[in-house]
Amino acid sequence: MPNEEVWLVDEQGKRLPNGSVGELVIRGSNVMRGYWEKPEQTARRLKPGPYPGETMLHSGDIFRTDDEGFLYFVARKDDIIKSRGEKVSPKEVESALYGLDGVRDAAVIGVPDPILGEAIKAFLVVRPGYSYSERDVIKFCLRKLESFMVPKYVEFVAELPTTDTGKIKKTVLH
Repeated sequence: MPNEEVWLVDEQGKRLPNGSVGELVIRGSNVMRGYWEKPEQTARRLKPGPYPGETMLHSGDIFRTDDEGFLYFVARKDDIIKSRGEKVSPKEVESALYGLDGVRDAAVIGVPDPILGEAIKAFLVVRPGYSYSERDVIKFCLRKLESFMVPKYVEFVAELPTTDTGKIKKTVLH
């Protein structure tokens, strides 16, 4: 967009070079002034810019950039699972799970684990005529993902809860 600048920052707010993963920051005349009557939420997202009165939007979205600076969505910052000291994007694990024949729906969340911090748990809806064990799914994931991204738990369900707009509602999964 004209009159807009975007870049990625690390957890300390330091600007990252191309080829990195971090939170998307947006600066320009199109940046909102804040959330209506929500000062705390506004303060979390809008940070002072380099010029007096300017604000920059810290989007809460995690992106990666390639060597040329093109942006690729990874996950929402609040969706990231921290397991074994690594950051795991639920979307990346879900994408791998959709590669398993017969998987109709998949959702991945982090669940508390005393050793891992958070363990990865997958919920799967399998089409009629397909049958998998938890072990089958884990073995499949070990071939497709880094070991720290592989679900520790797999739960098969008849359907996943959805919002009014049809998106999978992960906040009720546990």
